[in-house]
Amino acid sequence: MATSMFERYGGFSSVSRIVSEFYDKMLDSPVTSPYFENADMKTQIDHQTKFISSLMGGPASYTNEALERVHAPLKIDQAAFNEMALLLRETLEDFNVDDSESLKQLVQSLSMGVAVVEAESWAIVLENAKFFQWFPPGEEADEPLGERVPGVNLERAAQRLEGGRSYSFECEARSGARTTPLKVDLRPLTDGDASMILLECHDMAKQKQAEYMLDSYSQISEKKTRELEKEKERVEKLLLNIMPKSVYEEMKDYGMTTPQKFENVSVLMLDFVGFTDMAVSRDPSALIAELNDIFSAFDRIVEHYSCERIKTIGDAYMAVSGLPDPTPEHAQNLAKVALRMKRYLERRNAAHPEKWRFRIGINTGEVIGSIVGVQKYVYDIFGPGVNLASRMESSSDPMHITVSESTYKLIKDDFITVERGEFDIKGFGKMPLYYLEGEFPK
Repeated sequence: MATSMFERYGGFSSVSRIVSEFYDKMLDSPVTSPYFENADMKTQIDHQTKFISSLMGGPASYTNEALERVHAPLKIDQAAFNEMALLLRETLEDFNVDDSESLKQLVQSLSMGVAVVEAESWAIVLENAKFFQWFPPGEEADEPLGERVPGVNLERAAQRLEGGRSYSFECEARSGARTTPLKVDLRPLTDGDASMILLECHDMAKQKQAEYMLDSYSQISEKKTRELEKEKERVEKLLLNIMPKSVYEEMKDYGMTTPQKFENVSVLMLDFVGFTDMAVSRDPSALIAELNDIFSAFDRIVEHYSCERIKTIGDAYMAVSGLPDPTPEHAQNLAKVALRMKRYLERRNAAHPEKWRFRIGINTGEVIGSIVGVQKYVYDIFGPGVNLASRMESSSDPMHITVSESTYKLIKDDFITVERGEFDIKGFGKMPLYYLEGEFPK
């Protein structure tokens, strides 16, 4: 006969210590235990509960069939478990587990709440200290289960227990100001005596705390994700204010942009007459507020005609049509923008005491577009096309739009122009200039 656990370890003072020793061996570690390949803490606790439930029925309940049914889902080494169970049975026989006092000692030592209930009357015939602590009796010492334990559905429990199934529910136990969440399981005793029911109560405080923390972390994560999305949209909006969308997409995908040469692009340059004197003589806040209103209106006009605002420098405003995506009617689009700007400013001057007067120059030619800067990005255009547009603006008169010959040739059939004659343009020599006065009726 194999050496009993009692003999192997020199004896224990109570049956509860034998059970404890058994589980110290069984639940040593999910990694190092020879009995569990992979069992988390919840699985281990469930397993211990089922084992103790079987223990309540006495040694006769330890059959190979029962052990296989209870422990197979946990991937336990069945041979090793059977050996341990056999040793435990032998030791329990030495201690006479059928003795009521030994059984009571075992039940009282458990860290979970345990009670034995009579099935017909739901009277509690045996309870341990933990159960008494969680569900103390009221004025009547022999209160039935339904009055001691809140939330139990006795009718539902009876239906399931009569069918040989367990009945579980969750409730809360109050001890002073503290509330403990509990999971309560009811099941018939394993020796087949249908008149008795085993009730087990498990403290779910740590599980609930873990669930709450997980839910809190999930909510925090979702909040941070929403904030990140909003910040991303804000940054994208800011970048789209300083560069065309296609350039932004290239920079986002590759981290850099390639300078591009554009053959046929129309460039508009605008500045205000007497702005320097206005900046000196007027209140700065009011002046900048008015300038911001005007430039915001110009931005809407530029966007309406599918053009791009490149930049503003002080009172200067630059817009372009035909880049980064080629546009066959780039000159016509920019001419419409200039005329709408003039109309807007005329109407604004009629309604305000302060008069704003601009000069606009438009030219069509070659330009190079690229991102400039490393830490502070700005999209800019360079080349003779830009320089000549600047010369057209400086050669213009207040509240007039001057266009170069290259632009005139593209818009003369659709717009009203007036020849100004030849002018000596710095860096370009003599060339004819034209006023843009309006658009022919369609």
